[in-house]
Amino acid sequence: MNLKEPLWSKRTESNEPPSPSSSLPRDPESEAAAAAATSAVEELVNSLNKQRIYREVTLALRTGLRDVRAEFSFLRVRGLRFLLKSLRSIAQSDSSITLFSQTQSIPDLQVVPLLFEHSFKETEDEKLGSLDHIFSVEPMKVKSPSTDSEVALALRVLEGCCLLHPESTRLAHQHKAIPVLMNVLSTRGVLEQGACLDALISILLDSSANQMDFEACNGIEEVAELIRDKQVDENLRLKCGEFLLLLIGHVNGRERSPIATIHEEVRRLLGEKSASLIWAAIQFGSTLDPEQRLTALHIQARRVLESLDLY
Repeated sequence: MNLKEPLWSKRTESNEPPSPSSSLPRDPESEAAAAAATSAVEELVNSLNKQRIYREVTLALRTGLRDVRAEFSFLRVRGLRFLLKSLRSIAQSDSSITLFSQTQSIPDLQVVPLLFEHSFKETEDEKLGSLDHIFSVEPMKVKSPSTDSEVALALRVLEGCCLLHPESTRLAHQHKAIPVLMNVLSTRGVLEQGACLDALISILLDSSANQMDFEACNGIEEVAELIRDKQVDENLRLKCGEFLLLLIGHVNGRERSPIATIHEEVRRLLGEKSASLIWAAIQFGSTLDPEQRLTALHIQARRVLESLDLY
């Protein structure tokens, strides 16, 4: 979905009102009427523009979600790619983000629940309790398992939804998001694990319920185990370092956070030197602009990794 500027919002030389000559006298009543007319036109244009964007957002969601519900993985992948492209387009405009947030209060347009009902659904073989399907006239429905690409895309869509619409973290919690994502982190490949860490950050921020689930699942220990393992892909280990830096930086100074003891856990799991590096990094990260902060995050994660590899 590409949100394009409507034709009626473009002002050209041909439809701009001619400027009155400076030699002609100005009538205050005429100027007030002209200003009122201009204001009314602008309100109409804004209203039409808002309606257009809302139609585009809802159409994009309906199109993507239709494929996400499909029984075949390749169709679900197509739907997820379309949703991800739409979310990136929505993120470019504050008005689009507001309208997207409004759509997520409509059950038929909610994205997060469908991700857990289809792409994240366990693919274990279902045990047949009876032979009714053999004697039934209707064929038994077979749903193809989620591929690695599908899971990775679903994680990216989940991340985007939670960043654009914070209330989506509550929907994720209702579908036991943390246990599901921790299972992905421990059983899937590098592609899904990297996307999983990004999705975890998006659903953990400002969500006490998800943070409590993360603590119950020993989430910090799982991430620490990955970053300590030298056999793990280096890029994934760096991603784990970035995850810890972001999470600790977010909960720093929040005594009521369910994971307020994260500093002690990191010190116990990674050692004093690595914990000190992380602690020092989060003290100065907030003084940087967003672009510098991202570069600094990569550098700091590399230093944490190097401190672990020395032992």
